[in-house]
Amino acid sequence: MSAMMAVVLLFMRRNYPPNIRGLDYWAAAPVLWLASTVLFSARDELPDLLTMVLANQALLLGATVYYIGSRRFLGHGGGWAVWGSVMAASTLVFMWLTYVAPSYALRIAIFTLLMATLYGAHLRFLWRHGGNGFPMRLVQVVLATHILVLCTRFISVLMGRAGNDIMEPSLYQTVYIGAYVLTVLMLSIGAILLATDRLRTELEHLATHDSLTQSLNRRAVMLACQEELDRARRYGHGPSIMMLDLDNFKMVNDTHGHQHGDAVLVHFAACTRSALRSEDRLGRYGGEEFLVLLPDTDAPSASRVAQRIHALLQAGHPLDCQLSIGVASWRGPADTLDAMLSRADAALYQAKEQGRNQTCVG
Repeated sequence: MSAMMAVVLLFMRRNYPPNIRGLDYWAAAPVLWLASTVLFSARDELPDLLTMVLANQALLLGATVYYIGSRRFLGHGGGWAVWGSVMAASTLVFMWLTYVAPSYALRIAIFTLLMATLYGAHLRFLWRHGGNGFPMRLVQVVLATHILVLCTRFISVLMGRAGNDIMEPSLYQTVYIGAYVLTVLMLSIGAILLATDRLRTELEHLATHDSLTQSLNRRAVMLACQEELDRARRYGHGPSIMMLDLDNFKMVNDTHGHQHGDAVLVHFAACTRSALRSEDRLGRYGGEEFLVLLPDTDAPSASRVAQRIHALLQAGHPLDCQLSIGVASWRGPADTLDAMLSRADAALYQAKEQGRNQTCVG
């Protein structure tokens, strides 16, 4: 199972967008767990250095690598300094407990405590930064469950029930090894689900957003407007929409080039978003023309939003631009999106006719 999961994750790493990070770490983790299992099963056939010290460290390293992969996946660095030091120190401890002062029970206790601490750090990190989607919750539940198993094993060691060998057919060893096998499988499945969910989210974003300005594309903003009108007919509180057009934008492109024009559009979109509420929507209607949806907003309030946008684009930034804005507000259940767009477009044309760089209400 480890080998198959590693192959799946490796192919995902090769074919998924490079901004989905951490897949290489997640692919390496099951390989290390597989190596650990092979070494554990070869006890009495291979030297203790391999089947005791290296086997434990491969298992611990696999869990560490998986944790680092989760940090990379969620856009965080770090992790190696702390757990690399733990790996180095624990290697010396396990060699001491294997060759100098052999103690199976103490070795089990220390290793179990280390794994529980690592899984606890991993779980804490995912709880703080991972969100609440199903794949993330699955990984969190798997980690929490295995922490409980590790704590139970640690308590059994303290109670003198550690046994004499990991392959001893006792209840505690059977439960621990069974839980370990299921954890390896479920963590690998969780990684696949997390990466697939991230890919789906990114594809949905690409399908609904303009790649240059990161505002909604025309189809998505029109859909948002229609949904808001449908909601307004149910509850009686309608939106306003604003048509925004950058003044003399063709001259900007002709004078400074299209790269500069693109930078102006990006700056304009960022400034406009900063003037909007979280529930407002900015969409690129076409070229240098944009559409803003303002839910539950009347004409005076929409005009104040327009003035904030004008003010932000006159702050003196090198990419600041002037624009004309046409505002249209909902007039009741009989009003339609086409009618509102027509009024906003007429108001925008009026702003252009009256000298540009101003707002008119239709």
